[in-house]
Amino acid sequence: MTASRYLYQLFFTRIFWQVPAFYTYISMSYSAAIDQLNTMVPELYARPGQPRRKFSLDEVRTLLAALGDPQLRFPSVLIAGTNGKGSTAATLASILTVSGARAGLYTSPHLERVNERIRIGNAEIADDDFARLYFRVRDVAQMLVHESRLQQQPSFFEILTAISVLYFAEQKVALAVLEVGMGGRLDATNIVDPLLSIITDISLDHTEWLGSTIAAIAREKAGILRPGGTMIRLPQLNEADDVLSEIAKELGVRWVDVIEYLPSLVEGSAGYEYIVEVRGAKIQINSPLAGGHQRRNIAVAIAAAVELACEHGFLITPYQIGQGIRNTVWPGRLERIESDGRVWILDVAHNPAGAWAVRGGFSDVPGGREAHTLIFSCLRDKPIAEIAQILFPMFERVILTPLHAARAASIQDLTAAAQLTQTPFLVAESVADALQLASKQAGDSPIVICGSVYLVGEARSLLLAEPAESGGRAS
Repeated sequence: MTASRYLYQLFFTRIFWQVPAFYTYISMSYSAAIDQLNTMVPELYARPGQPRRKFSLDEVRTLLAALGDPQLRFPSVLIAGTNGKGSTAATLASILTVSGARAGLYTSPHLERVNERIRIGNAEIADDDFARLYFRVRDVAQMLVHESRLQQQPSFFEILTAISVLYFAEQKVALAVLEVGMGGRLDATNIVDPLLSIITDISLDHTEWLGSTIAAIAREKAGILRPGGTMIRLPQLNEADDVLSEIAKELGVRWVDVIEYLPSLVEGSAGYEYIVEVRGAKIQINSPLAGGHQRRNIAVAIAAAVELACEHGFLITPYQIGQGIRNTVWPGRLERIESDGRVWILDVAHNPAGAWAVRGGFSDVPGGREAHTLIFSCLRDKPIAEIAQILFPMFERVILTPLHAARAASIQDLTAAAQLTQTPFLVAESVADALQLASKQAGDSPIVICGSVYLVGEARSLLLAEPAESGGRAS
């Protein structure tokens, strides 16, 4: 790089990005930001000929320090786990919003648009804000690489994490609820100093990176604990319980139990309607998130809300906890959609524990018991055969479809898994083709779409497209 070019870059990255109005004017478009993001180094897999990326918090800290350490300018809650952490995060953020707090929510992955990952209250980050902050982060990262303060360009997830904490700091949120992407100890979100560290259900997933045992994975999740901090967690498998207890004791972490918020169901009610006692008041829980497994996630969100109220001064009443749970929006989790006069049930069950949760939760979804057709696909690093053994025998037929994703499982692998279950199956050429094929095969009965987030996201977009013409709507 020539001296003049370096001075030009330094001028713009160190001076003009600090002036939001001017930077918005000179920055590129939202579509350009998305295009550039999609070319970035993936977190989990290297491209052909590239070494696999190493996980480290050092580079995230360097990047955020150059951005003014925005993650230190608001309080936060950090949520790790294998399953349920997104549902818990969305529920807790909804409770905070109902209480009048300006609550940020950072989740991953997204179903349809990357903006879904960054929210304040019920609103996603605007395209203009996303683009402005993306180019600010990108330019600072390029400067740090040039100065050899970063050894490599940040990954997709690291960039998004930086954008989220910048946005929450700018918007002066009262609290940000951050969902860990993977693991915990080395996840980019672990750069905050959380008021609460929350750990949801732990099971086997991402074993190539987190370890091949429940105990090893639990140790990675426990990386979000802080000395003298507070942990809210669910009762776990013994292997996970032992690890979490050991690490909590070593760090002097205070343990908050959620069992009191896991009551018996009201007789005759659906699996997600029940009554709990919160701070001396009885409140009825009626969550829009179907499935008995959501009771565990809701219990964690309640415990977190009570802790924030009692120990950190947040004005949250029992009534607001109940209302926040009722207002929770978290698509793609046993979600029921009506489109073109048909019921579709969507869930992002991408590991065996998630598949069992879906299997046990169908009875809570109107029409779930009448569903006989499944559309399925997943990523190649998942235990495809095990997931198939759990889900496929529930259906009269399964339709397999390819995905537009670098990590997508091949049709050959999907077919081999289906053959082992002896469930009749068909192969579609695309997700759109799978929807049409399923409609022809299913008669009037509901259709289930389950597996990868990529599958559910694409299918959901197609089902809800042009609602004025197709009648598509979520219910």
